[in-house]
Amino acid sequence: MAQYTQQFLNSVLSQRGPEALPYAEDMKWHIRQHLLYLTETYPSLQPKTAVFTHNDGRTVNLLQAEGTVPMSFQGVTYNIPVIIWLMESYPRHAPLVFVNPTRDMIIKRPHPFVSPNGVVSIPYIHSWVFPASNLVELVRNLSHFFARDPPLYSQRKNSNPSPNPNLNPSYGSMNSSVGSTAARPAIPPRDYFPTPTPPPPYGSGRIMEDPAEVFKKNAINKLVEGLNGDIREMRKAREGEMEGFFGAQAVLRNREEELRKGLKEMQDEKEALEQQLQMILMNTDVLEGWLRENEGKLGSNDGNSVDVDEAFEPCDALSKQMLDCTASDLAVEDTIYALDKAVQEGAIPFDQYLRSVRLLSREQFFHRATASKVRAIQMQAQVASMASRASPQYAFG
Repeated sequence: MAQYTQQFLNSVLSQRGPEALPYAEDMKWHIRQHLLYLTETYPSLQPKTAVFTHNDGRTVNLLQAEGTVPMSFQGVTYNIPVIIWLMESYPRHAPLVFVNPTRDMIIKRPHPFVSPNGVVSIPYIHSWVFPASNLVELVRNLSHFFARDPPLYSQRKNSNPSPNPNLNPSYGSMNSSVGSTAARPAIPPRDYFPTPTPPPPYGSGRIMEDPAEVFKKNAINKLVEGLNGDIREMRKAREGEMEGFFGAQAVLRNREEELRKGLKEMQDEKEALEQQLQMILMNTDVLEGWLRENEGKLGSNDGNSVDVDEAFEPCDALSKQMLDCTASDLAVEDTIYALDKAVQEGAIPFDQYLRSVRLLSREQFFHRATASKVRAIQMQAQVASMASRASPQYAFG
């Protein structure tokens, strides 16, 4: 039975599309556990799906637990038929509980916890708080409050319609429609079949039981309650461990993100260093080529006889423009430095110093801007030159 119940819940809660039950996806696991725990503790309550009609006429397919709730009254165990509807917002909100009397039962009026239409209202339902509240504790509270004040009465059916109360009563079956009925206000529902036929689906308590069977039943109930308590404690401990695991998982995810970010930064730095290394290699090639071309110019002459201005010649117009811009920039820098010394020594007036520095700074800015543009063009030319030299190697490699 337990395996069938588990398969049934797995099937109905895993449905998708129009046939899916209207419960939140993150709550379906809790609903499954609540119903499994309920059927394990109270096998008389079994889950199923049924159509529920709201007050506004809407119909929706919902889960329900239908069966009986055991209660003890005057030393006898009785079974109260109930239906527990799991509404759309369950388990964040309490379920809807109905007393479901059979044809030979009526609801006590008035009753402190059951309305005339069968709706059950006990303090546990009003104080429902998720995740502390569950269906097993709800049924235990139902059993407790029903035992204090039974919500159902059995109906007596007489075969003789005579109003004489001293006549021997004959109790008909649930299908009998003859005779008058009289409410028995102090006795919970029982079966009144004169023959030992099987009890109806919602069974009744036995009037006499074997003491050995009673002791055995009580021992089993205590053992089951102890096991349920141990299971609840184990579940709480496991839930605490799961919370710890979830926290550790979040920390590990944050660290993973930090590691990925650090790895990306190192990869970017590696690419930047590779670009700088490529620039150094390019400049090295240029300098080595210049040395090879100008090494033979010295010959046997003394190095002091070499004219420095003639030793370095621009190889193209861009190089000559770069040389002129750099020389002009440095000359302006030296002039500004000389003006600084002059104004400190009082050789020139301060207003003249400001005008001269303003003009020289503007001129220096133009020289540096021109040098920057020339440098960018030269860099593009060098890259193109290296690519053209390297392409045959890759072609034949």
